[in-house]
Amino acid sequence: MPRFFCPQALSVGSALTLPEHIAHHVQVLRMQPGDHVTLFNGEGGEYTATLTAIEKKRAHAELKTFSPREAELPYALTLAQALPEGAKMDWIVEKAVELGATAIVPLAAQRCVVRLSGDRAEKKQAHWHGIVHAAAEQCGRNRVPHLAEVSDFRRWVGQSDLHRRILLSPRGEQPLSGWARHHPPQAVTLMVGPEGGFNPEEEELACAQGALMLSMGPRVLRTETAGMAALTALNAIWGEM
Repeated sequence: MPRFFCPQALSVGSALTLPEHIAHHVQVLRMQPGDHVTLFNGEGGEYTATLTAIEKKRAHAELKTFSPREAELPYALTLAQALPEGAKMDWIVEKAVELGATAIVPLAAQRCVVRLSGDRAEKKQAHWHGIVHAAAEQCGRNRVPHLAEVSDFRRWVGQSDLHRRILLSPRGEQPLSGWARHHPPQAVTLMVGPEGGFNPEEEELACAQGALMLSMGPRVLRTETAGMAALTALNAIWGEM
């Protein structure tokens, strides 16, 4: 059954006009009145809806049943990712959602080649939001991960955070997997540098602010690989994968 993120108030028995992007997909899939879709609005659970009418550019549905089903991790994982080159961030955002990240924080670090501000930053933010929603639809999540605005690394790292911050670096003396095996599941923020990594001053600043520097093992991973490998490792070790 097709799943769609529907940012509206949803309740069993209500009739609604579906957002334009959902109506477009309904048309593409050649669905007919009477067909069923699954809708979720990010507030938890999902609804089964029956299409009642399909027009040229609009579609209407009635919400029939509600399921409280969730696919969230029992601990919060935040990915603080320094901006990579090209379209790598698109892939990172998509896969982080699939792997259960609760939040994604794009960071502007010293070695970042990409610089975002003004209209360009707003367009990128909207683009990434679309990727978050599409990934949640695909992977069965009914809670939409939070996507923060691009933050300057030095300002962000100085902010208080109740989560344990882990800075992934080849200079880390202990691997993330070894640390995770000796600690219970908990809220964690994973910090991943851009191509070339965080510079030494940024790493020292993060550690001075309480971050724990860990490695991903003897091999140096690409920026788009490190965060995904770390999310996967924590989920595997803590029993959620």
